[in-house]
Amino acid sequence: MRLLLVGCTGFVGRELVPHLLASGHQLTLVSRKPPQGFQSSPQQYELNWLQADVANPSSWQAEDLVEALAQAEGVVNLAGEPIAEQRWTSSHCQKLEDSRLVTTTALVQAMSQMDQPPKIFVSGSAVGYYGTSPDQHFSETSPCGDDFLARLCERWEAAAAAKPAAVRLLVVRIGIVLGPDGGALAKMLPVFRAGFGGPLGSGRQWMSWIHRTDLCQLISNALEDQAWSGVVNAVAPEPVSMAAFAAALGKTLGRPSLLPVPGPLLKVLLGDGSRVVLEGQQVSSDRLAGLGFRFRYPDLCQALAAATSPKPH
Repeated sequence: MRLLLVGCTGFVGRELVPHLLASGHQLTLVSRKPPQGFQSSPQQYELNWLQADVANPSSWQAEDLVEALAQAEGVVNLAGEPIAEQRWTSSHCQKLEDSRLVTTTALVQAMSQMDQPPKIFVSGSAVGYYGTSPDQHFSETSPCGDDFLARLCERWEAAAAAKPAAVRLLVVRIGIVLGPDGGALAKMLPVFRAGFGGPLGSGRQWMSWIHRTDLCQLISNALEDQAWSGVVNAVAPEPVSMAAFAAALGKTLGRPSLLPVPGPLLKVLLGDGSRVVLEGQQVSSDRLAGLGFRFRYPDLCQALAAATSPKPH
């Protein structure tokens, strides 16, 4: 399948791109900077790169990008600034919004101008759609929350839903992605390996997680199987508390995990963005089993062992 990938040159893309190449797909990556870490792939001749600022609507009128989109049978859009890595100042909140809403709106408008748009559109979202809660349980049919991130996800998904009627849409609400070279785990590993790890905040907040390999397989399945449409929660079967996550990570690394990071310190560092890690949400999927999806890493200890091992899994 000929695929156009947007926002796929970062943490998730580093595994997704080789995965899709190995599955025989022909890929065109669209990004501001050249993709890194994919050149060693034996299938690199099936990988093309177009330089464009996808958050700039005029980029989607460029001849090379219009041509690439016209040739694409499927589109994967994971574009978006990281959520919980900076304070949510007004300027950063605007960047969080524009990187998702402007990009997705421009992409959908470009598809709408085509006589034959792509057959499948996989668009990212986040479990932040549901808001945060210490005790509620959320699935795909749960309503949207009412905080900043929830409202952003709602508008992000609405922008994707404006795609042409002939295009099959799958919205992927992604949980905390586990991998050794990015995301939350990469920030925690040096601290835990030094013996200073522990839960963030109270430790009672929920973490709804997925191993990166499973997320990549989920996206691959969605591209190839027409049964995949609507919304799915990209989370492993068993969400855990932050305390349980810290204990499992410490056990995996053979290090203590007794030193909690105080919530007030995170609030100073991240501002409102600290809510993402201090409050959390308990999310599972009611759809993945029915779609026949099988996790390679359904268990947290297995997932952490794979994510922290120096050997490829």
